[in-house]
Amino acid sequence: MRRFTRHLASAALIGTLIYFVFLAVHYFTGRFDGGVPYPSLWEEYWQNMIFSVILYMVNAYWFQYLLTHHRQDLFTAKRFAIGIAGNVGLSLVGIFISRFILLVGIHQKSVSGFLAGETVEAYRLSMLIAVVVALVFYGIWYYKYRQEAKVKEQKIIAGTASAKFDALKNQLDPHFLFNSLNVLTSLIEEDPYQAQKFTTSLSKVYRYVLEQKNKDLVSVDEEMQFARTYVRLLKMRFEDSILFDIPEKSSDPEAKIVPLSLQLLLENAVKHNVVTKTKPLHISVYEQHGVLVVKNNIQEKQVVRKSSGVGLWNIRQRYGILTDREVQIHQTDSEFRVHLPMLTKKISAMETQQTFLEDKRYEKAKKKVEAIKGFYGNLLAYCIVIPCLTILNYNTTSFPWVIFPIFGWAFGLIAHGMEAFGYNPLWGKRWEERKMREYMEDDTF
Repeated sequence: MRRFTRHLASAALIGTLIYFVFLAVHYFTGRFDGGVPYPSLWEEYWQNMIFSVILYMVNAYWFQYLLTHHRQDLFTAKRFAIGIAGNVGLSLVGIFISRFILLVGIHQKSVSGFLAGETVEAYRLSMLIAVVVALVFYGIWYYKYRQEAKVKEQKIIAGTASAKFDALKNQLDPHFLFNSLNVLTSLIEEDPYQAQKFTTSLSKVYRYVLEQKNKDLVSVDEEMQFARTYVRLLKMRFEDSILFDIPEKSSDPEAKIVPLSLQLLLENAVKHNVVTKTKPLHISVYEQHGVLVVKNNIQEKQVVRKSSGVGLWNIRQRYGILTDREVQIHQTDSEFRVHLPMLTKKISAMETQQTFLEDKRYEKAKKKVEAIKGFYGNLLAYCIVIPCLTILNYNTTSFPWVIFPIFGWAFGLIAHGMEAFGYNPLWGKRWEERKMREYMEDDTF
């Protein structure tokens, strides 16, 4: 019933708009030069409404059928041709029914006389209007279809990126544990007592790994603090063979990096270089032009197991998902440097979900306020200009030409108001927003 009422209101609105278009045409072609025949105009209006309501209803329910049964392939060439053919056929039926109601039901013409008087000319104009309106509807539905496709595409992209990011983060568990167990194995052979201390400290460090791996970003201060803890863990095995230099705090407390990035780089440095008292490994961490630089001297091991490549690749991939700023790697004969972008609100291309939603809400609210403000400005102009035109019409001519700007502008004003306040007579209030939310929350979409 609600849908029927909405269709009826839409039919009345469209029928009235079409009628006033024809009134304007008649005015400019001189039909009203001898005066305005108000009774005949009213009669023409309700006759026009009979055609409008019936044609709108048959086409609207045909659209509804197409959308219910052929939504996904509605705009293929075959289905579109079938849809247009259906609109033409139903419009012909609708015109026939309208004429029958008007001539037989209202004007009491005989059925045989009605059928005998039916000609192609009687259907031409109504058919042309019906097809134009149908094509407008197809254009509207095609726009809606494209919007839904965009929502689906964005949802797939977001889901893929989220799944990829989660997969990258989940690699950190086995990667960290594997490397730590390798260190522990070596330490058991060299110093069983230190191996015990290492095991106790490892449990504390691993807790941080489990806590932070589920975060997209962590503060630089948190990560540097963990790096110091991790280096102390490494020194249980290598003692003074590792020289580590790192600032106490970041210059920007709001700066963030991907979690466990420093730990992965420290692992790589120890894994690929000789670490002895005679050849100590120098690792330094410092800030430079908005990046966190991790540098170590190069003293490659003669025999090193084949690298899995998880460490650096993982860091670069996670940064690649979150920001357009790249992780840079520089290597010379004597040193190896990795530049990790420090992400902040001002310079980061990545937006957290909360920030993104807040920005979107602000942008949407701003557009809403501007739209309502524009509507009120339009309404104010209408209230000022129309009375002036009415006075001008009254003082210059007996023909009421002012009705055209009154009704024409009024319809435009109504359309402006519906757009500003989010009401669509075809689909109801905030249809697009509700439909997008429905598709975004539908896991099967």
